[in-house]
Amino acid sequence: MTVVARGFWLLRGRLGRVSALSRIAESPFAAPGAAGQAFRGFRSSGMRYDAIIISGTEMAKQIQKEIQHGVDSWVSLGNRRPHLSIILVGDNPASHTYVRRKIKAAAAVGICSEIILKPKDVSQEELLDITDQLNADPRVSGILVQLPLPDHMDERTVCNGIAPEKDVDGFHIINIGRLCLDQHSLIPATASAVWEIIRRTGIETFGKNVVVAGRSKNVGMPIAMLLHTDGEHERPGGIPKLITSDMVKEGAAVIDVGINYVYDPITGKTKLVGDVDFEGNRKPVFQTKNLITLPDNTGILNKCTNAPRLHAAARRTYFFDC
Repeated sequence: MTVVARGFWLLRGRLGRVSALSRIAESPFAAPGAAGQAFRGFRSSGMRYDAIIISGTEMAKQIQKEIQHGVDSWVSLGNRRPHLSIILVGDNPASHTYVRRKIKAAAAVGICSEIILKPKDVSQEELLDITDQLNADPRVSGILVQLPLPDHMDERTVCNGIAPEKDVDGFHIINIGRLCLDQHSLIPATASAVWEIIRRTGIETFGKNVVVAGRSKNVGMPIAMLLHTDGEHERPGGIPKLITSDMVKEGAAVIDVGINYVYDPITGKTKLVGDVDFEGNRKPVFQTKNLITLPDNTGILNKCTNAPRLHAAARRTYFFDC
């Protein structure tokens, strides 16, 4: 995807002609002369695709209305108005600009906010004391520490110092872990924005090959996790003979952890097989220079690795108790 005029170029031919996208194609936000033009980056197949623009601005306005309505309804029921505390360290011009925009966006939907400004030489201990106070303050609904922090601070430690339920950025290790497991969590802003675009425009991701350019912990990784754990890609158990020889190139290493019990017509009993077509009618999946582990061998190793993990857990528990 390439950002153009606050919109997002999409290939209608690649992503499917969903009704929502078709309506947008006729909107006044479409680039002049876009219809009938091929997007240069996707001409390798020899086919031409019309590009359309999804207006991020219009979508943001709709989301803002929805949030404002939700906040108003929440307050009308007698609840405390949501309050955001932003900790800003140092004098980085970009960080100050981002914080001002966040304050403005919060005010637009009826959310109270405050900025806690600290000099760039503030100690990490003092910053953690501030987050502890905010965690315990019932008036504060959400906490945000503007990144990046000065070099003498560990960003991971500071982010983990925020209570997970108040972690607006979604950077706490618990929120990241819950995201990876498709559990309810606070999602990082950019990843959440990308997911809203996908969801609201009806873009189909199931069965598609999606490329996320970049693997940063705050953007690329959360986006990949959202796409991976959207509730439609999970399959119970394994699939016998899923991986065939034509899928594996010579020299590739295949580690089979699939667990499938199938009927063996020769013995009349059930047997354990993996997901690799190891004994199929076609050529075995591993070739002369292939390395492969069968599921029973992997299972044995799996049991063996329980011991060192238990040892490591015992050591950590001991040090935590001290």
